[in-house]
Amino acid sequence: MERNLYADIAILGGGTGGVAAALAAAKAGKQVIMTEETDWVGGQLTSQAVPPDEHPWIESFGCTTSYRLFREGVRQYYRDHFPLTPDAASNPRLNPGSGIVSRLCHEPRAALAVLQDMLAPYVHSGRIRILHRYRIEAAETAGDKVTSVTVKHLDSGDTAKLSASYYIDATECGDLLPKAGIEYVTGAESRAETGEPHAVDGDAQPMDMQSFTYCFAVDYLENEDHTIPKPEMYDFWRSYKADFWPDRLLSLTGVKPSTMEKVDYELFPNAEGKFPLFAYRQILDRWHFRLGLFNSSISLINWPQNDYWLGGIIDVTEEERQKHLYEAKQLSLSLLYWLQTEAPRPDGKTGYPGLRLRPDVTGTEDGLAMYPYIRESRRIKAQFTVLEQHVATDCRPDGKAEEFFDSVGVGCYRIDLHPSTQGVPYIDISSLPFQIPLGSLIPVRVTNVLAAAKNIGVTHITNGCYRLHPVEWNIGEAAGYCASYCLDKGFTPKDLRDFAPELASFQQLLVREGVELKWPALRPV
Repeated sequence: MERNLYADIAILGGGTGGVAAALAAAKAGKQVIMTEETDWVGGQLTSQAVPPDEHPWIESFGCTTSYRLFREGVRQYYRDHFPLTPDAASNPRLNPGSGIVSRLCHEPRAALAVLQDMLAPYVHSGRIRILHRYRIEAAETAGDKVTSVTVKHLDSGDTAKLSASYYIDATECGDLLPKAGIEYVTGAESRAETGEPHAVDGDAQPMDMQSFTYCFAVDYLENEDHTIPKPEMYDFWRSYKADFWPDRLLSLTGVKPSTMEKVDYELFPNAEGKFPLFAYRQILDRWHFRLGLFNSSISLINWPQNDYWLGGIIDVTEEERQKHLYEAKQLSLSLLYWLQTEAPRPDGKTGYPGLRLRPDVTGTEDGLAMYPYIRESRRIKAQFTVLEQHVATDCRPDGKAEEFFDSVGVGCYRIDLHPSTQGVPYIDISSLPFQIPLGSLIPVRVTNVLAAAKNIGVTHITNGCYRLHPVEWNIGEAAGYCASYCLDKGFTPKDLRDFAPELASFQQLLVREGVELKWPALRPV
């Protein structure tokens, strides 16, 4: 069965950028249809089960007002619905998980509840319609415009033909781009193309993409046995060792990304003082809650040991895509099984059978996240592409990132590239607090499409700092407001960018809506 659906703006992908785009467009008075492949909107924050990666100043500045409302909403969710200890309840900067990676480590389910609350006024009024478990099937174009996008339900096979004035690609992998014939790039550009110091020598490597990860959640019940069945590929992963890795992948060993020096980890904090992996992305700290409510803290396993780099899932056959998704799941399950049965312990024993997989935390049957954590997408050939030279500390002798006249937001993170599908190890480079140029959201040719996720005009290198939660949220929010503004004014996004008075008016609108366009003087990270 096929339905014909109409909206002012169709948003393909309900991840972090997609939700922010939908909220902005609906707030601007537009009718929105948003599709999402999984049962949960939120992307990195929910279905991919990745606690926020944020910069050091996030509590004070450096994100949009709506993202700050989301962050505070997560804290309030725990205050409203959980019996917190007096200290936790009175802490204005409560970190529910006490995780090392972020000042706000929380469960995916909590993020989902907050996002649903933020969307609720527009969903209930009919201004936002969400189509869950729909994936892009086809797109129709006329000249330099997309005229419709057909999406297909993953279970029933039913299709919906979406007709809109504007289309926002907020999919995790830039899935609209090939379907609509929108010019894009993948993988690693060559140094000859971009001039970037860390770009590859010789020819570009379009299939050289960052690893992806199937995250999962565990708690730990010390005197119990929750060992999972031995994964089918366990023997393979148990013996696997990459050339650039100091030990087998399934070990308590890794590398320091910036130097590739060997690093030894421990699972739980002990007298040896090594980095405790369980605490790294701990998303629930049992000691914040009434004694006895939780038998254990909960940790999200997104470690170097379950990054999958043996192949990509973009621009490959469906058979190959499914193969790599399966092998990535097997890697994560094998890591858990190894931890339960063979991991060395400080007491001289092996294995932690009390590690319990928590499928309820991720909302799945197999206990793994609904969707893999995607670090790198197809990227539009954009009106403007951000290069390493614009943001890397070593490229900016004045200590400031490039100022963009068309800034629509800000972000900050190190240029952090995980090992790639072509066997390239970490690329970890200091960067400066940066701006998000509107030109990076606009395709070079197509006039009624905007990018709103990791598919913007960045390179393989600069994707490494533009891909994190608050930046993707800001990109999506800017895209939602831009499409709405162009509908109201009769401009295309390119026209808007090129016409200085109108661009200034649009930027003033963003500021009124709580989007920061520039940074104060800060130090590099």
